[in-house]
Amino acid sequence: MAISTLEKKGIPKENIFAVPLDNRKEERKIFDTLHRSDGTSLIDIGMGIATAFSVIGASIGFKLAWGPIYWGLISAFAGFIVGFAIRLVMELFIKKKKRVLKGKHAEIILIVECDLSQAESVENILWSHFALGVAKLK
Repeated sequence: MAISTLEKKGIPKENIFAVPLDNRKEERKIFDTLHRSDGTSLIDIGMGIATAFSVIGASIGFKLAWGPIYWGLISAFAGFIVGFAIRLVMELFIKKKKRVLKGKHAEIILIVECDLSQAESVENILWSHFALGVAKLK
């Protein structure tokens, strides 16, 4: 739609260059490595639940034989495992279904050659068609 709008504004087809980016062929990996990270964390829910469980375990631990420190640590470990399992299930099953339903859409790089007088209108057209970013070169 942006390309047709640019053509209507007087920019010829020869001055518009569109390159679609390829989608990733391989599936995203669940666990991050030192050299690659996808920005999602598997331990965030685990840490929160571990904190809550350790507080409850330490409180109950005053009445139990091993005392509050051991029961706080045991319940923190159990809470972390529960939270990690919840997040892992969410990533493996729930978000995978959403990714499949959503589909994979490729981005497009659009290069427009125009005069300086047309640059402002080209930029406005691209922003109005929800461009992720716009840059001008002189």
